[in-house]
Amino acid sequence: MKTINEVLSNEDLHFEHKQWHSELAFWEDELKSFKNRLSELINRWTNKEVLAQLEHYQNEFILHEGIIDKLQETIEKHETRIAGQSKTGQESMDTVLTKKHLEFRNQMETQRQIYADLKKEFFKFLSKYM
Repeated sequence: MKTINEVLSNEDLHFEHKQWHSELAFWEDELKSFKNRLSELINRWTNKEVLAQLEHYQNEFILHEGIIDKLQETIEKHETRIAGQSKTGQESMDTVLTKKHLEFRNQMETQRQIYADLKKEFFKFLSKYM
């Protein structure tokens, strides 16, 4: 991992942004699939406890969709900054933008773990009630 004092090239940042964008798009697709599973279960169950758990997952998925949207917006803003710098002939980000990029990388790692935990929990729930 690069330190804050190292300069990241625009090409490196762009590559990482593309990777993150692909990962977020995959999460969006997965969430659509998970929401379809919820719809099937809502039609199958009348038990209030099960329905409460279904509502919990529905809320979690909506929350994650919002987080994905915010992460994608941040990537787009950063890409716009990179494009602006490229037009002026700068090939690397300044220290402030590099720091923001590294902070965003940490956000992605945290979100990746939160999302993975939610998926594990949801799959356990599905195996019990599907």
